[in-house]
Amino acid sequence: MCRWITMGSETKTRTRDCPWLAFYLALLLFFGKQAWAQIRYSIPEEVKDGTIVGNVGKDLGLDITSLIDRRFRVVSGSKDAIFEVNQNNGALYVHNHIDREELCQGSGACLMELKILVENPLEIHYVVVEITDVNDHSPSFPENEQTFEIAEHTLPGKRFQLHTANDPDSGVNSIRTYTLTSNDHFEVDIRHSDDDKIPFLVLKKSLDREQKNKHSLIVTAVDGGKPQRSGTLNVSIIVLDSNDNRPMFSKEIYQIAIKENIPVGSSIFKMNAMDPDEGSNGEIEYSLAKTMRRNIYDLFELDRLSGEIRVKGIVDYEENDVYKLDIEASDKGTPPLTGECRVNIKIIDVNDNPPQIEVTSLSNTVSEDSKPGTVISLISVTDKDSGVNGKIITTINDGVPFELKPSYKENTYSVVTKELLDREEVSHYEITLKANDCGEPPLSTLKTLNIQISDVNDNRPHFEKNPLEFYLVENNVAGASIFSVSATDKDLNDNAAISYHIVREGSQNDIMSFLNINSDNGHISALKSFDFETLKTFQFQVVATDSGTPSLSSNVTVSVFILDQNDNAPVILYPVSSNGSAEGVEEIPRNVNAGHLVTKVRAYDADIGYNGWLLFSLQQVTDHSLFGLDRYTGQIRTLRSFTETDEAEHKLVILVKDNGNVSLSATATVIVKVVEPKEAFAASDVKSSAKDDEGNDVTFYLMITLGSVSALFLISIIILIAMQCSKTTDYTSKYLQDTNYDGTLCHSIQYRSGDKRYMLVGPRMSIGSTIVPGSHANTLVLPDRRRASAEVRVIYDP
Repeated sequence: MCRWITMGSETKTRTRDCPWLAFYLALLLFFGKQAWAQIRYSIPEEVKDGTIVGNVGKDLGLDITSLIDRRFRVVSGSKDAIFEVNQNNGALYVHNHIDREELCQGSGACLMELKILVENPLEIHYVVVEITDVNDHSPSFPENEQTFEIAEHTLPGKRFQLHTANDPDSGVNSIRTYTLTSNDHFEVDIRHSDDDKIPFLVLKKSLDREQKNKHSLIVTAVDGGKPQRSGTLNVSIIVLDSNDNRPMFSKEIYQIAIKENIPVGSSIFKMNAMDPDEGSNGEIEYSLAKTMRRNIYDLFELDRLSGEIRVKGIVDYEENDVYKLDIEASDKGTPPLTGECRVNIKIIDVNDNPPQIEVTSLSNTVSEDSKPGTVISLISVTDKDSGVNGKIITTINDGVPFELKPSYKENTYSVVTKELLDREEVSHYEITLKANDCGEPPLSTLKTLNIQISDVNDNRPHFEKNPLEFYLVENNVAGASIFSVSATDKDLNDNAAISYHIVREGSQNDIMSFLNINSDNGHISALKSFDFETLKTFQFQVVATDSGTPSLSSNVTVSVFILDQNDNAPVILYPVSSNGSAEGVEEIPRNVNAGHLVTKVRAYDADIGYNGWLLFSLQQVTDHSLFGLDRYTGQIRTLRSFTETDEAEHKLVILVKDNGNVSLSATATVIVKVVEPKEAFAASDVKSSAKDDEGNDVTFYLMITLGSVSALFLISIIILIAMQCSKTTDYTSKYLQDTNYDGTLCHSIQYRSGDKRYMLVGPRMSIGSTIVPGSHANTLVLPDRRRASAEVRVIYDP
């Protein structure tokens, strides 16, 4: 048993009974650079299963302890692998029975190339195992007996071809010589033709039929093995009389060539032998010798009269590229004479086999963060044809981020990544490999590899809109969900599993403490009820974080605008309330004309918009024809002049109510006393001081109210300016004070969001605005002066 390990130009050899060592060393030294990292072993046939060929793991320099994890194995193309490796110790051993004669035909070296594969990282090594022959077959003849009829006048030197023995063994174990039993008339002569030894029976002394008409001989075929094996052939010689000329061919060996797949029945050659005899002794019949291989008789036939050779079966170059036909020409003399020749038929290859693509190893899943040059598959291509017909060009389809890299071994390639991958753009690739041979016409084969791209966490959660604006009606239920945020992630599984949390840092941390977010779905709930009159807007940030490793996150700014509800009843400022009721006395001269201003009822509502829009109405009046009330301003005026019959005192009950969905109201009572003009002037002096005191009280309350509203307005303006400066989008909201109404203290606030301006209206709206009848809205959309064609709408959010 021998082993060669070839590493570059250095060759290490361990031998045991290797007489041809010097020959292989010369080959390895000559081809050392081409056979890089190739190991070669030698083992005889017929060894027992389990016989160790060599420790291939150790010879390859692999870590023995990692062979199991790296799936150390032999990749065999056949179903019954002859050799296997032991993953525990790296040994290469015989797995199935080895019969060299089944594996290799002929006397050349019987080599088996094994592919040894390890993974993590992926490596492939080639190991060549030479199967050496043992002398396990005896020579055998195709028939046990052979008979010759020889004329007695046959001259010495006449040659008669004997059956050729067959020995499947090779080298010294094949047939070495032929022997003949001792006799006076015949001897054996051996003709060497190619790799064959053809025995001939040679007449060394003329025969005498009268002395002996039949001779029985034994021909023995002996091989060169130790011990020797042999086979015998019984030869019978019948001595006949005279036909003294045998047919003769012009050549001893003919050479012809035909293409494979030639149509059945085609004539490929015509034999022409000559016999100088006359009559039946010169008539020739042709036949195929009976000593050839059996498959030759299935492929070719010979016309016995014309000598024409025809194709009988399908000729395949890949099965055999040369056929040797032994032709016999016999005359019809008595006894017949025979001449022989050999026809060597060379088969010319045609391109009838498409290339074959073998995927040695394949990684079906590739991570999207794989670097360019990552190996995903090893492939090898083969073609049974030869020459140009077997020359293969392998390509990969366009449009995929993969390419073919040739290996040091011809027709072996690696499929590698050629650029960065992105699963979010393409998650699956179908790689089409195409192998074309160079024949005419060329044949090709396609092979498709399905590659799945696995996900890595390379995408942050994404909010569709940033910043976000939400409108929340005041007096919300504490603990209930008020709105929700949602982000998306292009990744998969855990890399796309998003959790949410609120950033609780900054100046509004006290407000953030009352907000809670569901980390799984982004639903935000408030732990308290908000009051529009206390807080009109606030802002916070929500962070969305995925579950990848490492995790990625992004945030969104959330602006919340509190919308007003009608939760405040009107408050009467004048007449001044006392003991839970508002009541005042007004004196007017009897001689006033129609339209005289008696007094003005003043009221205030903490709500805004419709909820703070106050309307005045006379709920009770002594004489409807005398007094009129402006429903918007609360001014009480005379409708006509007083007459002598009119009473001197009138009681007016005024109802003040807002325009909320469910309106709230308050009442005020005004007592109007009609006095004579002189009394009125005198009373005016007496009451002036009281009026001043009362006016001072009203003025004081009005100043407090206006101061509070102004301060709240200034704070809102400062907050909104800060928000405007921190934003780049057009979603900035601004609050502006509006004074397009008079008569009653009431809030009117304008703000802008995007390209729309909103105004929470009071009782007197601007001339250019309109209200949709019956909408019960408390928000008015004002026409934007920047857009002349803007449409005015009223939006209501209950």
